[in-house]
Amino acid sequence: MQKIIQLKLLPSEAASEKLIKDHIAGAEAVRPAAISGFTILKQSIDARSRQVWVNLSVKAFINEPFQQRELMQFHFREVRNALHAVIIIGAGPGGLFAALQLLEKGIRPIILERGKDVKARRRDLAILNREGEVNPESNYYFGEGGAGTYSDGKLYTRSTKRGDITRILNLFVHFGADEKILYEAHPHIGTNKLPQIITAMRKKILDCGGEFHFEKKVTDIIITDGKIKRVKTADGNGFEADAFILATGHSARDIFEMLYQKKILIEAKSFALGVRVEHPQVLIDSSQYHSSIRDKHLPPASYSWVQQVDGKGVFSFCMCPGGIIAPASTSPGELVVNGWSPSKRNNPFANSGIVTTIEEKDILPFEKHGPLAGMYFQQSIEKKAFEAGGGKFVAPAQRLVDFTKNKLSSSLPDCSYLPGIHSVQLKDVLPGFVLQRIQKGFVEYGKKMKGYLTNDAVVVAAESRTSSPVRIPRDAETLQHPQIKNLYPCGEGAGYAGGIVSAAMDGERVAIQISKIFETI
Repeated sequence: MQKIIQLKLLPSEAASEKLIKDHIAGAEAVRPAAISGFTILKQSIDARSRQVWVNLSVKAFINEPFQQRELMQFHFREVRNALHAVIIIGAGPGGLFAALQLLEKGIRPIILERGKDVKARRRDLAILNREGEVNPESNYYFGEGGAGTYSDGKLYTRSTKRGDITRILNLFVHFGADEKILYEAHPHIGTNKLPQIITAMRKKILDCGGEFHFEKKVTDIIITDGKIKRVKTADGNGFEADAFILATGHSARDIFEMLYQKKILIEAKSFALGVRVEHPQVLIDSSQYHSSIRDKHLPPASYSWVQQVDGKGVFSFCMCPGGIIAPASTSPGELVVNGWSPSKRNNPFANSGIVTTIEEKDILPFEKHGPLAGMYFQQSIEKKAFEAGGGKFVAPAQRLVDFTKNKLSSSLPDCSYLPGIHSVQLKDVLPGFVLQRIQKGFVEYGKKMKGYLTNDAVVVAAESRTSSPVRIPRDAETLQHPQIKNLYPCGEGAGYAGGIVSAAMDGERVAIQISKIFETI
C-alpha cells in the first residue's frame, strides 16, 4: 500500500530515516518493519513557536516494495539538420531553458552570449573582488548562466501560474542538482554548484547540434519588412535565423539604448532600489529559532519582511543566510551590491537586500530620458555609491542603528564584502524619499524581530538591480514584439520574470510559442 502522510517532527527526528519510519508506522498503526521506504514530497520549517518543528509530507510504502522517486524524463532531439533555427540573445536562465525546450521541439537553438563561459568568468570575478577592476562583458551579471549562476541559485518563486515549476526543478535535477530541491519549501542550489549544472546544460545543447557562441555582444539588429533579418555582434559578425529571442537580463543597458535609438517600442516600468544589510548569522539564528544555539539539524535561519511606510512598500529581497555580499557592477565607476550563498550556507554572515519600489513619479528629473528614465536614475545612484566608497568598488557603509539616525559610524563591523567597506553617511548616496522609507522600514521591523535593529549589523549601498526598469512589450498571445513579428522579448530584462525559475519558465513559454508558429509555416 502507498499512502501520503503528514508528519510534524522535531529537527533531529526529521534528520533520521529510522525515526521518520517509526513515525509513519505509528501514524498507520503498523510495525516499523512494514515500512519499506518513503519519499519526501514536501518539507518546510515551522519556527513560529519556541519549539521549532519540521513539517513533512511523505509518500510511504507499506507492506510493498519501495520505489524510488520518479523523475521527469526529457527527450532532447538531434537538431543539426533541423528545418528551423532560433537565435537566443543571452545565456541566462531565460535563454538556456528556451534552448532546451527548442531541442525537445526539434528546433536548432543558436545562443549568442556577450560574456564568457563559467570557468573563464570566475577569473574575472576574482579580479573584481581582489583588485577592484570590472570587466564590462564578464561579471556577476554577464556571462554563461546570467546573473543566477553567481548570485546564489534560489529557486523559490511566487509565479506559480506562469509555467510548470515542477518541470523546471526536474530539469535542474536532470543536469545535476540535488533531488531535495523537488520538495524543499524554499529550494536552493548554491553558487558553488550552479556552474557545473550550467556547463552540463551547454554540453547537452552542443551535443544535440545547437550552437553556443561566447563573447558575442549583439550591437545591432537589421530589420526588413517588419522582421529581423539578422543581428550583428561587436566583432563584426552577423547571424541569421527564423526567429530571435531577446533574453539579455535586466542589466543590458546597451540593448535598451539600442532599441530606443532605433525607435523600437520599449516602456518604463516600476522597479526597486535600496541597500543590502548584513547581520551575524548567529543573531538571525537566535532570533528566528528562539535559541542562543542553533540546532545542528536546522539550516541557517532566514527572514522575509514587508513594511508599509507612508503608503509605500519596503521589503527584503534575495535574503542570503550564511552568505556573502558581492560587487555586482557591470561598468567602471558604478557600484552595485548583491548577495549569494554557497550550497551549505556556512558563512558567518546573513545578508539581504532591503528595497523600496520606484515609480515613474519618483524620478521626474529623469523624464527627459523617456522610457529609459528609470535606467538613468539607477545609474545615478550607482555612480554616487562608487564615489562615496572612494573607488576600487569599496562600498559606502553605515552601522544599522546609525543608518536609521543619520549618524556617521565611527567604526564598522567585520563584513563579507571582499573589496572592503568605507564609513559614510548613506544619506549622501540615496535619494531622500528612498532613505526615509528604508530607515522607517528598519525601525518598524526591528520592533517585530528581536535583535534585528542593532549596530552589529552593517548597511551597504547600492542594491539597485533587483529588476528591470524597462519593459519590452509583447503580444499577450503570440509573445511577439508588436512591431517586429519574429522578435520575442523574454525573461527579467524584458520585464516578464523576477528570478531564476520565473525566467526559466518564461524562456520555455516563448520557445513553445515559437514552435507553434513554425508548425503553421
